[in-house]
Amino acid sequence: MIRSAVVEDVPVIHAMIRELAEYEKVPHEARATREQLREALFGERPAAFAHIAQTQDGEAVGFSVWFLNFSTWRGVHGIYLEDLYVRPGARGGGYGKALLAELARICVERGYERLEWAVLDWNLSAIDFYRSVGAVSMDEWTVNRLTDDALRKLGGAE
Repeated sequence: MIRSAVVEDVPVIHAMIRELAEYEKVPHEARATREQLREALFGERPAAFAHIAQTQDGEAVGFSVWFLNFSTWRGVHGIYLEDLYVRPGARGGGYGKALLAELARICVERGYERLEWAVLDWNLSAIDFYRSVGAVSMDEWTVNRLTDDALRKLGGAE
């Protein structure tokens, strides 16, 4: 079962984010606190949204965190999937596909024309999974990022 996250899910989402960071070999990068997640997902002006994948017994086994983006070429919003994670013991159970299908459903319902995300190039099982649902790799695009000192320097803080 896939459901929209509620504020009571913040500790579970926080724990799974840490598990995902371990899996991606960057545990030191997962610095978000429960309070930050609570504010981002459930504050006065939510900046992101989350869904929880549950077993029939109600155990949380996966999550997705996403936010709206905008295509200047198509002139409409889309969804950017920041994270999709299914706990190792639940993989292969259809939870990842169900999480993606829920986001695709939201796109269709709201007239959004894109569902996009990034995947690590070494994560071949995820890449194969995404291809199996019809996703196309945007190999000609390179992700760029500013953080920490470089961000502060460009932003005039240094």
